[in-house]
Amino acid sequence: MTKVKICGLMETEHVEVAVGAGADAIGFVFAPSKRKVTIEKAQELAKHVPPSVWKVGVFVNPTKEDVLTAIQEVPLDYIQYHGQETPDFVRTNNLPSIKALSVQNEADVLQAKKYDTDYYLFDAPGTDYRGGSGEVFEWKLMEVNNIPSEKIILAGGLNPNNVKDAIQKVNPFMVDVSSGVERNGSKDKELIQAFISAVKNGGGE
Repeated sequence: MTKVKICGLMETEHVEVAVGAGADAIGFVFAPSKRKVTIEKAQELAKHVPPSVWKVGVFVNPTKEDVLTAIQEVPLDYIQYHGQETPDFVRTNNLPSIKALSVQNEADVLQAKKYDTDYYLFDAPGTDYRGGSGEVFEWKLMEVNNIPSEKIILAGGLNPNNVKDAIQKVNPFMVDVSSGVERNGSKDKELIQAFISAVKNGGGE
């Protein structure tokens, strides 16, 4: 069964709804974004996340101190590198990690091979910020990679209406959504539930 990550959560009620609906991972954004939270806020939200659900911190070009502080103090299960972090930086930090790559062409997909990381998150290019644009990239581009499907996280413009199609075409380990479960710029409980339901009820084995 494809796993689900709900990203960019800022309110306790939305964390509880996501967990209650069966989310496998919760994402807290520490990078510049309208969804950015502080370490203190993430600590508070993390209290509502059971051990079985990953807590992921999203960073863009952080310092080593940034990621070490967050992973210990929130605490987090994974660091998601969503900027121009070098393969060296990710490797030497030696933390459980996800490397996000913005996909515009096949070369962008192949960049993943340079990184030694637990998971690869393929996303549409951001607009004002990295990621969270609500745009879909051309899933067909994923055909060039030979990364095991169990290491692939698919993001970028997913919503309750298109996520089943995305899973059928890409067969990722996990799907990641943020703006696709928002209404008027804020997380929506019904959309969070609908997205998770679409994945879990027929989203693919």
